[in-house]
Amino acid sequence: MIPLASETIPPGAALAGVEPLPSVRSRWPAIIGAGLTVAMIGGLANALLGKGLSGITSAVPTDPRFWLCFAAFYMALPVADYLIFRRLWGIPLSGLVALIKKRIANDLVVSYSGEAYFYSWARQRASFVAAPFGAIKDVSILSAMAGNVLTLLMLAAALPLSRELLSPEQWRTVMWSTVILIGVSLLFVIFSRRVFSLARRQLWEVFGVHCARVIASSTFTALAWHYALPAVSASMWLFLAAGRLLVSRLPLLSTTQKEISFFTFAALLIGQHDAIKQLIAIFAALTIAANGVLLLIFALHGLVTKRKPW
Repeated sequence: MIPLASETIPPGAALAGVEPLPSVRSRWPAIIGAGLTVAMIGGLANALLGKGLSGITSAVPTDPRFWLCFAAFYMALPVADYLIFRRLWGIPLSGLVALIKKRIANDLVVSYSGEAYFYSWARQRASFVAAPFGAIKDVSILSAMAGNVLTLLMLAAALPLSRELLSPEQWRTVMWSTVILIGVSLLFVIFSRRVFSLARRQLWEVFGVHCARVIASSTFTALAWHYALPAVSASMWLFLAAGRLLVSRLPLLSTTQKEISFFTFAALLIGQHDAIKQLIAIFAALTIAANGVLLLIFALHGLVTKRKPW
C-alpha cells in the first residue's frame, strides 16, 4: 500500500482542471486534439446522415440487450480503474465519478489527458494518497500492456477465420502492427525495474484487472453488435473486435478519434456492407453521446452544489 501523506495541500494551492503539470500547461495539445475530434465527428455525422434522419432512426438497435451491453462496455474502464485504485489507495465511491471524468477527458481530448486530470484530483486529496504520480503511471502502462497482449491473442484467433477478408497489403499492415505491439511490450518487460514503482504483487494484480477489463469490454462490444445484427457471422464480429482493439493501440489520439478511425478502417475493409458500417458508426456516435450526457449531468450537479463540475 502507498503510505498516507504527512502533509496536506492548502485549498488555494490545489491544482484544478486537467492541467496539473507544467509540461501540459500549454493549451495547444488540447486545442489540436479538440480540432481533430470535431473534424472526425463531422465525418462520422456525414456517414450517419447519408440516408437522412429516417435512416438513422431505422438503424438504431431496439433490442434492450444491445443497450445493456453498451452500458457495460462504457463502464468497464472506469469500474476497472476504481477497483484498482480502491485496492491501492482505498479511494471512496466518489472516486468512481473522477474516473468516469478521466475516461471522458481521454475520449474527447488526447490520450492521457485523463491521467493528468486524475493526477490533479488525487493531489487534492492528500489524506489518502501522498505521491500519486508513480501509481497512475504504472496503472496506465499496465493498461496499455494488457491491451497489447489481448490484441495479439484476438488477432491470432481472428486472422485464420478472416484470411479472405484481407488483401496482401492489409496483411502486411497487420503484421507490422503486430511486430510493433510485441516490441513495445517487450521493452516494458525488459526495463520493468526502472519503469515501475509499485511492488511486483501489485503490478500483477493491476495487470490482471486490466486484462479482465479488456476481455469484458471486447465481449460486451461483440455481444452488442450481435444483438443488433444477429444475422452477421461470428467470425466477422470476432475479426472486427480484434480490429477495434488494434486501432485502440494507436498513440496520441483521443478515444473518440480512435473510434472513428476504426469506423473508417471497417468501412474500407467490409466494403458495401451498409448495415455493419452503419452499426459501427452508431456505436461510435453513442459513445460520444454518452460522454456528452455525462458532461451535462456533472455540470448541472456542479451548479446545484456550487462546485466546479471538474
